[in-house]
Amino acid sequence: MPKEKYPLVYLLHGYSENYRQWSQTTDLQKLSDRYKMIIVCPDGFVTWYINSPYDKGSQAEDFFFKELVPKLHTKFNIDDRNIFISGLSMGGYGAIRYFLLHQEYFNTAGSTSGAFSLDINILTKASLSFFQTTRIINDLSRSLGSSSKEWNQYSISSLLKAYNKGNPFLIDCGTDDILYSSTLEVKKLANSLKIPITFISQPGNHNTEYWKKSIEHHFIFFKEHLK
Repeated sequence: MPKEKYPLVYLLHGYSENYRQWSQTTDLQKLSDRYKMIIVCPDGFVTWYINSPYDKGSQAEDFFFKELVPKLHTKFNIDDRNIFISGLSMGGYGAIRYFLLHQEYFNTAGSTSGAFSLDINILTKASLSFFQTTRIINDLSRSLGSSSKEWNQYSISSLLKAYNKGNPFLIDCGTDDILYSSTLEVKKLANSLKIPITFISQPGNHNTEYWKKSIEHHFIFFKEHLK
């Protein structure tokens, strides 16, 4: 008798954190048991989950799809029709980026408090707010160079304009979050492009308290889209 296969959910952490962030934010075992899904939390360091064209030692997307994915599918009984991804902040950006670029692999995706805009002014403001330094800008400059044109090519808005499959996805953000306005811009663009998107807006800020309550909506959304 073949072994039962399970849906897989990747949860990506935020900038300056590591793979432990999600387990420190919520009870992953309870989520896994409740929704009967395998949960994997990879480490993305401060890479923004991209392959840097300048730093050959920072190839996060290759690591994810060429190393991590094959290993997981060898080790676990994964339902290939039901693979999901979500993340918070930088991880929310990474989750939607991977979903849009690798439609053949993911069923759907989610993002909570996603850092969707790679606009230098927006990220400078966020970096100063979160860290009192411009460290986010410094790290991204090492990965993407100093040209705003290059940065914009990696923005979620640019990827949405090239997205043509139309699978739905979920984004949410707290109304007090510094990234709330850029999240609304992504929602507005998706609507104008007739891309099916579920948007959840609720009171909250860019913090653990918000993510602890927001991530449950993602698992509910994933369950609703099981094939």
